[in-house]
Amino acid sequence: MADKTSGKKIIAQNKKAYHDYFVEDKYEAGIALYGTEVKSLRAGAVNLKDCYCKIDKGELFVLGMHISPYEKGNVFNRDPLRVRKLLMHKKEIIRLMSKIGQQGLTLIPLSLYFSGSRVKVELGLCRGKKLYDKRETAAKKDAAREIERASHERNKY
Repeated sequence: MADKTSGKKIIAQNKKAYHDYFVEDKYEAGIALYGTEVKSLRAGAVNLKDCYCKIDKGELFVLGMHISPYEKGNVFNRDPLRVRKLLMHKKEIIRLMSKIGQQGLTLIPLSLYFSGSRVKVELGLCRGKKLYDKRETAAKKDAAREIERASHERNKY
């Protein structure tokens, strides 16, 4: 039987964040959820596409994270787009606040996963990409795909 505390089960990833931003640093935070929200997460009913984080009065919040209502949750379901509190140590939040303020960075949720029985959020300290950066990234990806395809064809025969 596997140890529950060591496993990491990914619920959702924000692939658009890697397309729109340069991820400079990653952090882990807990998230305050209600029971029906956790049940929806176990079903994979979450969207991280347009969410971001905000620090307000020394506390960290995530905005725009859509967790679909639980089918059997009836009156216990919460608003799918409600603001959710993230759980980090005060020193880490202060450090993040100074980096965001000085360097023009932003906090973006990169993934949501279960660590044992707890839900965790992987946050990325990100810098926005310009249009030419996005084109350059796409060109590199296409070139790598062509090289892989050519080597696969060569090894086939």
